[in-house]
Amino acid sequence: MYKLITIDIDDTLLNDDLQVTEGTKQAMEKAIERGVTVTLATGRMYDSAQKIARQINLNVPLITYQGALIKNLLDEQVLYERYVPEDAAAELYQYCEEHGYHLQVYIDDVLYSKEDNQKVRDYCALSKVPYRVEPDFKSLLGRPFAKMLIIDEPDLLDRVAVELKEIIGDRTHITKSKAHYLEIMHKEGTKGHAVEFLARHLNLDLSQVIAIGDAWNDREMLETAGLGVAMGNAIEPLKEIAGYVTLSNNEEGVKHVIEKFVLNAE
Repeated sequence: MYKLITIDIDDTLLNDDLQVTEGTKQAMEKAIERGVTVTLATGRMYDSAQKIARQINLNVPLITYQGALIKNLLDEQVLYERYVPEDAAAELYQYCEEHGYHLQVYIDDVLYSKEDNQKVRDYCALSKVPYRVEPDFKSLLGRPFAKMLIIDEPDLLDRVAVELKEIIGDRTHITKSKAHYLEIMHKEGTKGHAVEFLARHLNLDLSQVIAIGDAWNDREMLETAGLGVAMGNAIEPLKEIAGYVTLSNNEEGVKHVIEKFVLNAE
């Protein structure tokens, strides 16, 4: 029944040691052998996602930047892309300047920061990607931003999200991938839009799709897919809308889903 599985990376596919277990890899390989397309759907940039995809021998289109970019792994053909509107990007930049918030942007799969600080260093250590420092950050405006990201304390970002929705919410998608990451994309740069596009690209019905995630940025794809799965370690609001709640990322929750709904399904 299910022919496409889209899997979030952080705290979903990866355990707390940032590893994909051998059991999970084997389950994914068996699903692929049965003709199921297994791919990643992540807020990470393509450069970061493709490194993980190659480790687990995936050779499919990858959903990256929360859904703002779908790109083939083999030939790097871009299938779907949505950029933050220029006027919204300029307004967000000005907002962050006025409040002194850390803002980083992504252009042509390169991460730019205004300064070399601990926030960007920690982020890149987690994602295993390099970054560039551009002191004249304003000069980047007008270039295509796949994503803009503010890093700060969770409670502060909750308030910032409310304020930004009033300012640019009509043109952008604003979500959290982690408690201290507030991410801003094009309004059609969601995992839900990307899953819908990819299913259509593969000539599949959405009822044939399983989407697995743990955070609020996964909400749209869980609602779009035929079966939306929340990890055992997912935030409670996501569990409430999920069609199924699996084991945690440290208990091979992804493996459990693949075995239950694909490999052992009658």
